[in-house]
Amino acid sequence: MMRSLPLFIVVVVLIVVAFVLNLLIGTVQIPVADILSIVFGEESETEIWQNIVVHSRVPATMTALVAGAGLAVSGLQMQTVFHNPLAGPSVLGISNGASLGVACVVLLSSSVGGVALRRMGYAGHATITVAAIVGALLVLALIMVVARRVRGNVTLLIIGVMIGYLVTSVVGLLKFFAAEEDVKAYVVWGLGSFSGVSGDELTMFVSSMCVLLPLSMLLIKPMNILMLGDDYAANLGLNLHRTQMLIILSSGLLVAIVTAYCGPIMFIGMAVPHLARGLFRTSNHAVLMPATMLTGALLALMCNLVARLPVFQGQLPVSSLTALVGAPVVAWILMRRYTR
Repeated sequence: MMRSLPLFIVVVVLIVVAFVLNLLIGTVQIPVADILSIVFGEESETEIWQNIVVHSRVPATMTALVAGAGLAVSGLQMQTVFHNPLAGPSVLGISNGASLGVACVVLLSSSVGGVALRRMGYAGHATITVAAIVGALLVLALIMVVARRVRGNVTLLIIGVMIGYLVTSVVGLLKFFAAEEDVKAYVVWGLGSFSGVSGDELTMFVSSMCVLLPLSMLLIKPMNILMLGDDYAANLGLNLHRTQMLIILSSGLLVAIVTAYCGPIMFIGMAVPHLARGLFRTSNHAVLMPATMLTGALLALMCNLVARLPVFQGQLPVSSLTALVGAPVVAWILMRRYTR
């Protein structure tokens, strides 16, 4: 741990720099002095600047910080429990479950209630969030039931992928029969964004993640034992089935909460654990878990910063940026591993 301390300090400093840059840079140019005064609780002379900083930049930056950490930890847990470098937060269909929940309320809102949900303001957004959480938790519950009957990790992994395909097909049918404006609203949600959380929702999101992330740290020791192999872990007295269930539950809850508030965010969970292993050169989860958490937060902050650069005259889809970063990283790591 002490050998990795300088690298931890560097990553933390980069996170602070990225956090500050997210507050300073945007489509609207605001003087640095005004931004600092607003952040520290002073009133700005320009009400528009006050609203932009307080209700847009600060919430988006906080959301990116926490969501990146949560997705990265979830990906590390999945890769450890399945012994698969391609495992990620969406591997068991949990993200697809959240998408199905949102699809049910968004794509059917105008046909059932007579009004598109996106026109309902805060109430509509809250309904979407609850639907995403319910959908993700239902799929997670189904996975937990299947895991009680299935002993092989590979079999469980394949069943999770099939559940994801099944949910995707149902969403496709809902889109076919839905109104055009509802399909557009669903597509916008599916692009993923860190800027849709504010006010009480931000408090709930950050609070829930601040509970789940420390709880995931309690699984460091059993995850280290799992790295030795299932047979060796069982010989050491580890209850394999219970440990796998706890890790899947922890990972699934992290994915469910992040997807509910931010939409599907691709490749952070799959790529960041590989980045952390490469940077810190360790497989010890006592180092790797916090390293993955910090690296995920840094990558999400950087993607959010790029998405909001003034040159783009608007907000780019975050999932597209994370895929542009994550896909080459995963491909490069796998190519290097198998060529060796």
